[in-house]
Amino acid sequence: MHTTTFLPDDQDNALLVGRVWRDTPHPGPALVVVRHGQVIDITATCSCMADLLDRNDAIDFVSQVEGESLGPVETLIDNSLADPQRAPYLLAPCDVQAIKACGVTFAVSLMERVIEEQAAGDATRATELRQELQGLIGSDLSQIVPGSDEAMALKKELQARGAWSQYMEVGIGHDAEVFTKAQPLSSVGFGGAVGLHPSSKWNNPEPEIVLAVDAAGSPKGATLGNDVNLRDVEGRSALLLGKAKDNNASCAIGPFIRLFDTHFTLDTVREARVSLRIEGTDDGFMLDDASDMRQISRDPLELVNQTIGSHHQYPDGFMLFLGTMFSPILDRDGQGQGFTHHLGDKVTIATPALGALVNRVDRSDRLPPWIFGIRQWHAHLVTKD
Repeated sequence: MHTTTFLPDDQDNALLVGRVWRDTPHPGPALVVVRHGQVIDITATCSCMADLLDRNDAIDFVSQVEGESLGPVETLIDNSLADPQRAPYLLAPCDVQAIKACGVTFAVSLMERVIEEQAAGDATRATELRQELQGLIGSDLSQIVPGSDEAMALKKELQARGAWSQYMEVGIGHDAEVFTKAQPLSSVGFGGAVGLHPSSKWNNPEPEIVLAVDAAGSPKGATLGNDVNLRDVEGRSALLLGKAKDNNASCAIGPFIRLFDTHFTLDTVREARVSLRIEGTDDGFMLDDASDMRQISRDPLELVNQTIGSHHQYPDGFMLFLGTMFSPILDRDGQGQGFTHHLGDKVTIATPALGALVNRVDRSDRLPPWIFGIRQWHAHLVTKD
């Protein structure tokens, strides 16, 4: 793929902001904008992505701010895809924001979460359970509005049959599932490796659009994300969600945040089709699929409002994964085994308005440990000053 393929298809109209790792003059992260195909370091004017997103004049600021050129964006893409990566290379575009995620926001993924729960982490039972549940529920869940009278009537019916589930509760009930996916500054960026917990034998990528929300709760832009998912761990117990979701390098975000403007709006997100490609390096496996945002059960703004409000504040803003309809069931290692990652898999998540997020798959315990946290970031800023 040509490097421009990883950028928005209308990149000349796109207001792109991000973060890169520089090795000179002081090793550490820098805030950048992309303008006329050039990557411009604006850290001297604005050192924090959360600050940039909080600006009322963010669009004008990004369009006009001056800084040091780091060269063509194509070179930055190439550096980020190199193994090992060469500085400057892309980091996750967020910094001190909380990393939040919404689960079970699509009817298809709702069914798969129920299967995980009933399979109790055993991938070999998935096919049988899928057939049983489809026969039992006998309803197109995608047509049901969460929290509606119809949804509550279905809830009573399924409870009477003994088929109600905690995943059904967040899928069609009043309250969305919103959880903490990762810690500030812990996400990996475009080209980096994503990590699987070494105990997991049943897992998959989750291709999602991620909203960049400011401290006031206003979505200011969007990017792409991979919410690495351990089906066997969460399937054993919902109380293992933290173990299943938040591990070293288990969250990828990027390549850039695209700010909302006249060319790119929340309606663009609502109409987006997010594609996923998984390429196996050891077995020639190939999977192409997509998640259609038009089939989401809850509007993105509803998910934002369920995350922030009088009940919960985020003074540094937050990144919000909107969920996915993609739940891979294609057999990979044997009939009835379904899909699971192999180490070395290449995962590409893409949509025309945002470009593509590319990562390879490894184990969390084999990847470099996360050591650059808030204190290291603050010390870096002090050193630069």
